[in-house]
Amino acid sequence: MLINRKEIRIEWGDCDPGGIVFFPRYFEYCDACTNALFERAGLPKPELLKVHCIGGIPLVEARARFIVPSQFGDTVTVESCVSEWGRSSFSVHHKIFKEDVLALEIFEKRVWVTRIEGDTIRYKGIPVPEEVKSRFNGPSGAP
Repeated sequence: MLINRKEIRIEWGDCDPGGIVFFPRYFEYCDACTNALFERAGLPKPELLKVHCIGGIPLVEARARFIVPSQFGDTVTVESCVSEWGRSSFSVHHKIFKEDVLALEIFEKRVWVTRIEGDTIRYKGIPVPEEVKSRFNGPSGAP
C-alpha cells in the first residue's frame, strides 16, 4: 500500500483564539495531502485532470477523530493512504502525528467524476480506471 508522508508546520494563522489549530484547517491540510498522495503515485493533479478527462475527485464525506491538540509552532506529520477502492469512489485515511503520538485521524470519501455534458456545475461518478488503482499498490513511505 502506498503511503505518503508530509510534514506541516503549524502557523499562527492556523490557530483559534484558544491557541490550538482551528479544526477546519485540518481538513485543508488533508485536502493538500490527498493531492500529494496522488502526486506520489505519479498522478499530479493537472495531469490527472488532463489525461483521465475527469472533472476532479471531490470530497463527498468526511469525519475526524481528534485526540491530541496541536498549536502554533508544532510540526505534525500526516500519513495518507487510500484505504478502500469502490467502483467510482475511494476512501483516504489520514493519520496526523505530533511527534510519535497519533493526534488526529481524518477519513475522506471521494468520487472520481466527469462533468455532465451540457451542464456547467453538475458532475457524475464514473469508474476509477484500474491503471490508477494499481499505482497505489506500490511501496510505502516518503520519496
